[in-house]
Amino acid sequence: MSGPERGDGERRARGLRDRERAEGLWPVTADRAPLRGRGLRGGLTAPAKRLVRPLVRWYVAPLVDAQREFNDVTLKLIDDLYEQLELRTDDRLLEELEERILRLERAARASGGATPPAARGEAPPAPAAPPVDYFAFEARMRGSRDDIRDRQRRYVADFAGAARVLDVGCGRGEFLSLLREAGIAATGVDSDRDMVELCRAEDLAVEHDDALGYLERLDDQSLGGVFAAQVVEHLRPGPLVRFLELVYAKLRPGGVLVAETMNPLSFVALKNYFADLTHAQPLVPETLVMLARQAGFTSTELRFLNPPPDEERLRPAVLPADTAFDEARVALDANVARLNEVVFGPQDYALVGRR
Repeated sequence: MSGPERGDGERRARGLRDRERAEGLWPVTADRAPLRGRGLRGGLTAPAKRLVRPLVRWYVAPLVDAQREFNDVTLKLIDDLYEQLELRTDDRLLEELEERILRLERAARASGGATPPAARGEAPPAPAAPPVDYFAFEARMRGSRDDIRDRQRRYVADFAGAARVLDVGCGRGEFLSLLREAGIAATGVDSDRDMVELCRAEDLAVEHDDALGYLERLDDQSLGGVFAAQVVEHLRPGPLVRFLELVYAKLRPGGVLVAETMNPLSFVALKNYFADLTHAQPLVPETLVMLARQAGFTSTELRFLNPPPDEERLRPAVLPADTAFDEARVALDANVARLNEVVFGPQDYALVGRR
């Protein structure tokens, strides 16, 4: 057993022992028999204790009853919290484990026990694999598929009547499944083979290809919409400019591009940005708008999304109501608002461009 596993086991055993001890201690009562002392002193004080106990019971009993009720409620709350924590952890780990198992099964079927191409001195097929295990990164860092579906549901209305839609970097197919439910024809493209196979297992139309190469082979004005969630920050300046030009060329008049990316104007968003080693550069919103307009999009809109929870944001300080503090109050409120905007601003934004 490894060190972390042994440590987890020891903590769990210690927690169970503490829980059993608490279970035995919680039912406190004022009727408990007095503890016997040892020796001569214990024998002399025992009669006095029996005499005094009935006299003070009226005062002690309500306190003891309240303590017993508090102990009972506290233990139940602790048990409930442990149960919820274990359920969340087990569900998330189970989902990741299932995805990893599917990945191994697909790899085994694809290889058929043959020697990998790299071992035979052959060039790997295009597109080249990313420098990190991106499938594992998505499973561990980005969030569950249900979470991503909930975040992306807001975009479905933008593509009403826009078929056919192309989801660039479709990942695990969350947005493709939302479009299917809405009756909007769509195709996905992703450079990660495991992502592609995961989507195909759910009967989603997905191609294993490089985004730029796939777009170049499409007929001009053949698409009604293009969706790219957390994709453009992976592209260097040259490929990014080419991507926007290709999207514009492949969209029909009235077609829509929705490109979601992390908001580098929010400090809390930068943690997630730098967690992904495949990111090329953060994109300031004004920069992405400028590049989209240079590519041909004359109608652009920015939407700032996913602000941190209110409890994580700074709260204004409460100053005395005296008019002498009015100027300080205005300045302090403005500073807190500005800090919240810069440090705890929306974590993502979406560029919506129409042809």
